[in-house]
Amino acid sequence: MTAVHTDRTGARTDQAADVITGARERIDALDDRIIGLIQERMAVSAVIQDARVSSGGRRVNLAREMEVLAHYRDALGRPGTSLAMTMLELCRGRI
Repeated sequence: MTAVHTDRTGARTDQAADVITGARERIDALDDRIIGLIQERMAVSAVIQDARVSSGGRRVNLAREMEVLAHYRDALGRPGTSLAMTMLELCRGRI
């Protein structure tokens, strides 16, 4: 087994290192898609906020944010709430 496999993957066999390397490539691709989707969500959220503020409303709708938090919690468990909080923070823009 090569030292590169051990250093980069923590695997003890070449076969395991190959599996890990392939899976990490898939994770990197998924992360790129997730980042793109969050950026798209941020843009859509900005449109909603602009419409709300221009109509005299508040920038943030707390009732809606609670719905989003519940949706993530129901789908992903307790860590989903933290994930949703971070996403909402990103999507709020400057308050």
